[in-house]
Amino acid sequence: MNCGIDRLLSEAALRDALRGRRCSLLAHPASVTADLTHSLDALALSDGVQLTAAFGPQHGLRGDKQDNMIESPDFNDPVHGIPVFSLYGEVRRPTDAMMRASDVLLVDLQDLGCRIYTFITTLRYVLEAAARLGTSVWILDRPNPAGRPIEGLRLRAGWESFVGAGALPMRHGLTLGELAHWFVKTLKLDVDYKVIAMHGWQPLAAPGYGWPLGERTWINPSPNAPNLWMARCYAGTVMLEGTTLSEGRGTTRPLELFGAPDIDARAVLNRMRTLAPQWLKGCRLREIWFEPTFHKHARQLCNGLQIHVEDTSYDHDAFQPWRVQSLAFKAIRQLYPDYPLWRDFPYEYELGKLAIDVINGSTLLRDWVDDSNATPADLDALTTPDEASWQQERAQHLIY
Repeated sequence: MNCGIDRLLSEAALRDALRGRRCSLLAHPASVTADLTHSLDALALSDGVQLTAAFGPQHGLRGDKQDNMIESPDFNDPVHGIPVFSLYGEVRRPTDAMMRASDVLLVDLQDLGCRIYTFITTLRYVLEAAARLGTSVWILDRPNPAGRPIEGLRLRAGWESFVGAGALPMRHGLTLGELAHWFVKTLKLDVDYKVIAMHGWQPLAAPGYGWPLGERTWINPSPNAPNLWMARCYAGTVMLEGTTLSEGRGTTRPLELFGAPDIDARAVLNRMRTLAPQWLKGCRLREIWFEPTFHKHARQLCNGLQIHVEDTSYDHDAFQPWRVQSLAFKAIRQLYPDYPLWRDFPYEYELGKLAIDVINGSTLLRDWVDDSNATPADLDALTTPDEASWQQERAQHLIY
């Protein structure tokens, strides 16, 4: 399988269109070639590519920022002598001055296939800026490691944010290149853009179902995205960021597990199995104990559950991470009606809204959890139409 960056480097005909044009690169640590050379270094050595600037998204070009809302500064690259502009520092949207540093912006970002992952929003922002200024944008496509399944409520109008770039479900099933097609159409952007598609990507093929296991090395696209198993769980476990429960930051398996010092995980799991066993298919849940070294509940012993999706029990089509995590919240609410589940802080700079609502793009999920009369069937009734409408809408944007 060849990613977009590999094709650009190996196919002279593609690079010919860049000759005489100043190029910039939007990238992060997972922006590597098949031989693990960082895209910035590979492009700098490539015939026909004149690099004049680079951009770093959330967590930085180097990926050194551990937590959310830790900003990165602009800096000058010491190897290539070009400016590196931060799109998670003083600004989230590229300024006109940043965009004017190049004629063509190459976007090479590894996504996780989840609406809340901020690289999606950064893609939207650079497409909008390019449309305004006449800059060309080339998306060097990469796999969606979560594959093609769709799950979750679609973001409601008025809930757009840096973790909600548009009316996507939580698990959208598109690559970044396919998302570019969707943004350009839905936002009615008049922009010169192209997608350098992958060759040989097989999103339905076992055992990776989106990620070419055994063929491409996994590089963390952000510090707490350490493996494919996290990527599979992320469309559900990311909601933990809006709660007082630990999502495993400060452990070696972040966003594959959850827990707290004051819950009985075995009781939570039993309640989940009673409430909606049909939502727990395709994975295995295991009671665990863990002690985060930093972040929520640091240096406190937590009881929790780990979601296992790495063995033969994994069923790619049956696994529903968003429902699994939603069910855990419901079980906790039923077992501990007064539990302070929802974390109140300015999540991704959104003021006056609970983080769980910003993450879900509406209050609907929280309302369901907190309503003692609401059943799993009620959440399905809300969500299934959203998933069906997205299945139909995205079809016209599929490349693979």
